[in-house]
Amino acid sequence: MKTRIPHGRPADGASPLAASHGRRPADGRGSPQAASHARHPADGRGSPRVASRDGRSGDGGGAPRAAFTREETERLYAARLFAAEARPYLATALYALKPVLSWTVPTMAVDRYWRCYISPAFVAATPVDELAGVWVHEVSHLLRDHHGRGERLAAEKDLTGPGDRLRMNIAADFEINDDVYGEGLPRPDGAIGPELLGLAPGKLMEEYLPMVAMGPYFRQLSWLDCGGGADGSARPWELGPDGAHGLDAQERALVRYRVAQGLLGRGDAPGGWQRWAEKVVHPPQPWRELLGNAVRSAVSAPGVGEDYVYHRPSRRSSSLPGVILPSLRRRPPRVSVVIDTSGSVSDSELGTALLEVAAITRAVGGRRDLVRVVSCDTAAHLAGEICESEGIPLLGGGGTDLRAGFAKALATRPAPDVIVVLTDGQTPWPSRQPPCRTVIGLFPRPLSAGEDDPDFELDLPPDWARVVPLG
Repeated sequence: MKTRIPHGRPADGASPLAASHGRRPADGRGSPQAASHARHPADGRGSPRVASRDGRSGDGGGAPRAAFTREETERLYAARLFAAEARPYLATALYALKPVLSWTVPTMAVDRYWRCYISPAFVAATPVDELAGVWVHEVSHLLRDHHGRGERLAAEKDLTGPGDRLRMNIAADFEINDDVYGEGLPRPDGAIGPELLGLAPGKLMEEYLPMVAMGPYFRQLSWLDCGGGADGSARPWELGPDGAHGLDAQERALVRYRVAQGLLGRGDAPGGWQRWAEKVVHPPQPWRELLGNAVRSAVSAPGVGEDYVYHRPSRRSSSLPGVILPSLRRRPPRVSVVIDTSGSVSDSELGTALLEVAAITRAVGGRRDLVRVVSCDTAAHLAGEICESEGIPLLGGGGTDLRAGFAKALATRPAPDVIVVLTDGQTPWPSRQPPCRTVIGLFPRPLSAGEDDPDFELDLPPDWARVVPLG
């Protein structure tokens, strides 16, 4: 039988603390005080009582301490154990956090170096099961790289003020709070989520941020601060890169990778964590780079562009007087690009296809005579020679059958050494492998694109082709 860890509350009659991963205290009129992820002690007027920055508690008494008391340590670590039992797939990350006592932070906060700054008053006044939720909340900021993503958002959108920082913190909390609570971790009354602004759950911080605008709730959440680990902006009270107990970049990456690996083997983790783990273990790669590598690999493969010629006799001719033997020479490879011009391919995707034609031309040394373009819907059309001063005419707009495009490309003379196909994949494929290497670039399409059509059957690209998702 599992023994429940006693929660405990302060015995001095102090009012409860407010938080986004905690509760909202009631003021003298019974109205809730706004909160986000932590719980604040309330003073006589119902306003949050924050520890002073000079190292003394908010009530003005007592000398500063540099370490937690034994009771605080036991409660803090009991809460972390509670969190690890409720979220075992996050245990590695939870125990990688380095607790740091702080009289400045109102509740708990993290920096990018995996230090967790903790208020002793907050630990003493918060139930253990709710404190466990705060542990999970703070480590979620770090695992989801909110500091790195916040830095990029700040640079792209010039978000530098305290109001912008608060907006990012709120958007980050919206992203993670729907995965923090439930299944063993109680959701406090004051926990903020996207429903606060009538937004749908399951989105990312970048999607929530434009929808988090200045409003009346800003004043109520003005104290909210999860630290630089939540938005990338270092706080004055953080220890910085040279401080003690921080993790370096390699250690941080290793923790994230181990957590992600453990998540992929579980079937009980929330969908948001599963998607995060998939991106960490299998990060998306730039499709242009992948397509370029595939084309260069195909055109430089053994046998591609090689032929026997008499321009320079073979050295073995000397062993056969009166007989001239041809020599094996490698010529520049010829590439045929089949572009899907059916009605299901958008104009922007056709523009992308033409950009790839230019990149393929550069891959074969800039010789435009070595690259042919075939536009195809249900019929194939061979475009003219590629010219710098004129565009490539693309005909089509009907249905899709790229088998005609393959046949047209193979019928050209000289025959191609490589065929590159740019399509959305909604087409039948040749039943036989062409006598040359094939690279297929697939424009993104949802798997449910043809669900409304009872006769729709998804034709997967053939195994004999190198397939590269585009976008």
